[in-house]
Amino acid sequence: RSEGKIINTVSVVGELGRSFVVPYSTAKGGLRMLTRSLATEVASANIQVNGIGPGYFVTEMNTAIMNDRAFYEERVARVPAGRWGQPDELAGAAIFLASGASNYVSGQIIYVGGGLTASF
Repeated sequence: RSEGKIINTVSVVGELGRSFVVPYSTAKGGLRMLTRSLATEVASANIQVNGIGPGYFVTEMNTAIMNDRAFYEERVARVPAGRWGQPDELAGAAIFLASGASNYVSGQIIYVGGGLTASF
């Protein structure tokens, strides 16, 4: 008997799109659809496929944005929580999706972004 969990890291920009990161938005949007499509493909094997969609997080990848103070502040203002996330704040979503508590959850994206997707 097969079973398993696949957790893809998508992104808020895969849902919302952004003009300044077109290739990244396109790739993450494609991964979002792969997550949903693959979930239907492997469901009969008891495999759940889901994604985590981080919003703005304090990471090395975002150093250039954080160093441009005006751009950074404009991005912070878009987040209802009023701040960027810390990497460890993604852990709860990953733990849930990897656990048995999510055995009937598949094809979903959990956005972890301080309410960013709710504000658009």
